Amino acid sequence: MRVNYLLILGCVGLSLWAWQPSQDPNFIDTNLVFSWKNLLAGRVWTLFTALFLHASPAHLFGNMLFLFVFGNTLEKMIGREYHLLVFFVGGFTAFLLPPALGIYPPDTGMLGASAAIFTLAACVMLMNPLKFSFLFMAPQGLVAIFYFAYNLVIVTTPILASGFTYDPSIAYIAHIIGFTVGIPFGIAWSQRWKRNLLVTLGLFGIYLAILVILATFFGLNVPLGVL
Repeated sequence: MRVNYLLILGCVGLSLWAWQPSQDPNFIDTNLVFSWKNLLAGRVWTLFTALFLHASPAHLFGNMLFLFVFGNTLEKMIGREYHLLVFFVGGFTAFLLPPALGIYPPDTGMLGASAAIFTLAACVMLMNPLKFSFLFMAPQGLVAIFYFAYNLVIVTTPILASGFTYDPSIAYIAHIIGFTVGIPFGIAWSQRWKRNLLVTLGLFGIYLAILVILATFFGLNVPLGVL
């Protein structure tokens, strides 16, 4: 059995357990959700549990879809042990770095596998960007760079970000950190990472050009959120 399926089962299982009406929200926040406050209080295990806990069914479904696609692809290429290494290093770093740098207050709760999945996506982008996903109907490298660019624009370019759907409950900076952590892994494991990066950027450029052409010739009002 692939270890990626075990990660998915862990996310689903812990989230469903935590969502039960009988669960105490204070217990969940204190013992399962990661925050710098919890870490300083000695609850180091929340670094691990927060990766598997999700805030809502929509949050869980979206993350598991991406984990299924990128996780299965990466595990086939690098094996179980390295797959787990990438997942946890990316997730832990994305949890620890923002509050350590003062980006988030110490009591900010963080949860979900999103940042760890971004780490996996960056590896796939640099190792096998043309791997086609029938769930997304697109090459996985394009999907990876699309969502990285989406988060990067929201964080760094407020004027352009005004056209996006911004959700203050989403840790966009953690996603960017997770993706960035995956880049050294992808470079280390791919002898053709430069070519693969150029292929990915080329696909992204073609995608943007098609949207611009459609908007120009057909008078479509293309919102920035789809770019």
